[in-house]
Formats: sequence, structure tokens, C-alpha cells
Amino acid sequence: MKSLGSLAIPILLIFCCAALAAQPELRLAVPLLVGVTAAMALLLALALYGGERIGCLWSPGTILVVALLMRLLFLCGPPQLSDDSYRYLWDGSNLLHGINPYGAAPSALVPTPALKSVHALINHPDYVTIYPPAAQVVFAGGAALGGTVTGLKSLLVLLDLGLCALLILLLRQLGRPVWLAVLYAWNPLPVLEIAGSGHVDGAGLTLLIASCCLLMLERQRAAVTEPRRWPILLSGALLACACLVKLFPLALTPVLFLLVPAGRRKHFLGGFVLALAALLLPFLPQLTNITSSLDAYARNWEFAGFAFNTLRSLTGSGAVARLMLCSSFALIVLIITLRLQARLKRGLTATDAGGQVLEACYQIALALLLLTPTLQPWYALLLAAFLPFGAGPAALVLCWVVFLTYQVQTPYFILGQWKENSQVTAAVFLAPVTAYLLGRLFKNSPSPSREGSGWGWG
Repeated sequence: MKSLGSLAIPILLIFCCAALAAQPELRLAVPLLVGVTAAMALLLALALYGGERIGCLWSPGTILVVALLMRLLFLCGPPQLSDDSYRYLWDGSNLLHGINPYGAAPSALVPTPALKSVHALINHPDYVTIYPPAAQVVFAGGAALGGTVTGLKSLLVLLDLGLCALLILLLRQLGRPVWLAVLYAWNPLPVLEIAGSGHVDGAGLTLLIASCCLLMLERQRAAVTEPRRWPILLSGALLACACLVKLFPLALTPVLFLLVPAGRRKHFLGGFVLALAALLLPFLPQLTNITSSLDAYARNWEFAGFAFNTLRSLTGSGAVARLMLCSSFALIVLIITLRLQARLKRGLTATDAGGQVLEACYQIALALLLLTPTLQPWYALLLAAFLPFGAGPAALVLCWVVFLTYQVQTPYFILGQWKENSQVTAAVFLAPVTAYLLGRLFKNSPSPSREGSGWGWG
């Protein structure tokens, strides 16, 4: 039975991906998208349930091969659920030709013949690019692979597979079963958002998890001998690079800093600052133009934010609602960091300390997604990357339920009307919250069958 389940789950997941990849236009097949990804999420939940109780036999090689096959099904197709990759290609191509992507908005530039079709598909062309410098380096690397979206996606998929391998390595460092990596590697969210839509978030997460791996290595080394300087320096630099691909990892820096061996924290900060300088300085002074785009995003953008919509209705002010959510999130990060610091002072082993830090990252990522005024589906990739270390029902549900927000794509594709459904927005928030409460209820149940589960459904 165990071997049958170990074989059936990856085969069914690949079949589900093939069913979605065969659709000529996913924006016209959103109900199918939601249903198939729900089936994939249930298969992952089954893998987690079965793995914790009877064990699974998926080797690192099997995990990576299945992950590759799932992604290859979408690699050569055009992005359908998002057009962000055209902005990526525009920025990267300009950078390759010595043009600072922060110099001017696309609408103010005349495209070359090779970029004319890409230029026509850029969203919000009146805004200077909102993507930080490390993302621009990734865009340039992708644009160098033929100047096509497929070339760009190929680089992003390669980095995403690297992330899968790093998750396996980090699980080994923590002494946890490597099969838990399937919660990310076989998750429909990175498959569709990176291989399908070509989002850059996975590149930043690869750098983030690489930083964590180095920190864990030196934390474990510190128990025997003095930790080395260069891995700590490199870890800080990788974290800075991750933050300059997408800004979300900045929220995790307080808890990740606690994982740095005490005697090497100045080296970690040094690597972080040096990497920031190396990436920011070449784009100055035009880099300052990004602030106008970031300000417009922070003040005006909203999508699928149930907490934001609720607070705005209660207060009558979007600005007040944003301030309240920002303050609440900052307080949550502070509380999680202080609680983590208190636990680490108890003299935990390096392995236990690493597990506590990664679970704290998981909690912060979950809070960020529930409180943000703008919740695009690919934002949940930050949470998905920490699923192997938290694996709670709330995160599993949230990484699926965000696909419901794609309901806006069908009328927009047909009629050009972007209309958010308030019931979907409520479901995206309430579904993971309900799953969390049910998970806590079952975890606290005295049933013997649930005893001894280290990180499962709670």
C-alpha cells in the first residue's frame, strides 16, 4: 500500500498538470483551474498525512525529476494568467543594451523593432519599473537566453529547481524527512506561477533558502568549533540579494538574524550591506525613480485583501486601514521575534534552533499574506517555500485558495472589465483561518493516532 501510494501521488500530480497545460486559454478555464489545483492540494495533504504515519519513499532524485516534469509541461507555453513577464523581458533587454531600467517608464521610450511586440504587452507602461536591482540582474540573464519569454522562464525554472534542491538540503540539515520538500516542489502554485506565468519570486526565494542553508551549516559548526567568516558573509549577501529581487524577505530578516552565530553577526551585517551597495550603486541616480512607483503601489494598489476591505469599511478610510494593517503586521513580527529570541536563549541545539527560526518565517509569511491589501496569487510563493518546515493546514489551504482570485481574469479577458468578487476575497481569508482553527482542534484532540506528530496539522 505504501509503495502504491508513493507511485500514485506523483503520477496523478503530473496528470493534473498535463490537464491544465493542455488548455488553450486558462483565463477561460478558471473553474477547471480551481478544481484541478484543489485536487493537487488534496494529494499533497494526503502525502503529508501518509508520510507522517506510514512513511514515504520519495528520494531526492524522484522529487526533483517529478518537479522538473511538472514544470516542463508549462515552460514553452505563453504566460496566460499574468503579463508581468513582458515587463521583465523589457527591463532585462534594456539592461543588456546599457539602458538603465529606472531611467524612464516604457511609455516614454521608443522600442526597438525586436522589442516592439513586448513593449505593447507591458502592463502599467506609464510607471517606472517597480522591481529592485537584483531582479533586474535576473531579467537580464533571462533576456540573454534568446530574448524570448520562454528563455526567461527557462532561467526562472532552473532557479526554482535549485530552490527545490536547497529545500532538500535544508531538511537534511534539520534532521527532517526529505520527502517534505514535495510540499513545495510538487505544489501547483510554483508550477503555475513560475513555469506557467514566469514570475521572478522563485529566484528571490532560491537566494533566501541558500542563505538559510549557510546559516544552518555555520550554526551547527559553532557547536564544535569557531564558525567561518566567509560563509556568514556570503549568507548576509545572499539575503540582501533575495530582498532586492522582491521586498517580501525583508520581513524575515529579524528572525533570520537570530540564527547567525553570535560572534559572527557583524560579518553577516557586513555581507548584507556590501551586497546592497554592489546592487544599488550601479543604478544610481535613476534608481530613485522607483520610489514614485512604490509609493503608488503602497497607496493605491489593492486586490483580494479581505482584512483591508473590512477595515476600510469600518473606518471609512483606505489610508487608515493600511496604517492599521501595517502596524498590526509590525507588531506580529515583533512578537514572533521576541518569542523566538527567548526560546533560543534556552540553549537549544543548532538543529532545534534552525527549526524554530524557519517555523517563525512560516508564521510571518502567513501573517503577511493575510494582512496585505494586495494579495496576488504568486505572493503566496513566499509561504509555499516554508511549507516543508511548517506544513500546517492554514498554509496548505491558502496556497490553493489564492487560485480563486483568478475569477477576475475571465470577464477581463472577454469584456475588458476587472471586477473583484467580494465573496472570493472573503473566502481567501476565511478558508485558511478556518483550516488553522480546525487544525488546532484536531491537534489538541486526545486521540492516540495524533500523538507524536512533530509538525503536521497544527
